[in-house]
Amino acid sequence: MNDALFIDIETVPAQPTFDLLSPEWQSLWVAKLSKTMPENGEPGETYLQRAGIMAEFGRIVCIAVGYFSEDKTTRKTQFKVKPIAGSDEKGLLQEWVRTVDRFAGVFPAFRFVGHNIKEFDIPYICRRLMALGLPLPKYLQISGMKPWETNMVDTMHQWRFGDTRHYVSLDLLAHTLGIPTPKDDIDGSQVQRVFYEDGDLERIKIYCAKDVVTTARVMQRFRGQEPLKDEDIVIV
Repeated sequence: MNDALFIDIETVPAQPTFDLLSPEWQSLWVAKLSKTMPENGEPGETYLQRAGIMAEFGRIVCIAVGYFSEDKTTRKTQFKVKPIAGSDEKGLLQEWVRTVDRFAGVFPAFRFVGHNIKEFDIPYICRRLMALGLPLPKYLQISGMKPWETNMVDTMHQWRFGDTRHYVSLDLLAHTLGIPTPKDDIDGSQVQRVFYEDGDLERIKIYCAKDVVTTARVMQRFRGQEPLKDEDIVIV
C-alpha cells in the first residue's frame, strides 16, 4: 500500500453560534432545513448539530494524512501520520494541497484511502477549496467521473459488499474486526466545543490522527495483513 494516502477531516460550523451569522446566512440556513427541521425546532440548535457536516455552512479545522514508509536504517515498515490543523482554513487547505502534491510527485498514481471519503471527506474538501477561491488540484477534478474512475478507496464502501443502504461508523467497523480504536479523549460531536470554547487544536489533531491510524489498520485487515503496532506509528 505504498501508493495509498490515508486521510480524515474534522469540521465545525462556520460560526460558534447561529446568532453570529449574518441575516442572509441565517435565512439561508432556515431555508436549507425548512423541510427537515423538526416542528418547533430552533434554528440555533439545529445549526450547532448539523452545520458542521455541510460544506456551505461549515469549515475544516483539521486534515490528517497518513502513509506507509520504510525506515532506511532498520528497513522496518512505519506508518507516518501528519495532522494539519488551524483556525485559518484557507492556509490549512493550501498546506494540505502542498503535502499531497509532494506525495503525488513520488507516487503519480496514488489513491486516497479513508472511511466514507467518497461521500463526505473528499466532496467537503472540494467544496471548501472552491468556496475559498482556491483551485482544484488535478487529483480532485473528479466531477462527472464514474465511481471506478476516481482515485479513491473507501473502507465503508468496501464493507458494504454491494449493499448501498448500509452505513457503518469507523469505530463500529474497527470493533467488528477486532481492531483497537485508541479514542480515549473526545468524539466527533465534541470537536466544535474543543475548537471554539477550548481553542485546543492539539487535541483535535490527535483525535484526527487516530482515525487515520484506525483506517490503515482496517485496510490491512481487508488485505489479510497484520494490523499496525503502536510502535510502528510516527507522528510528523
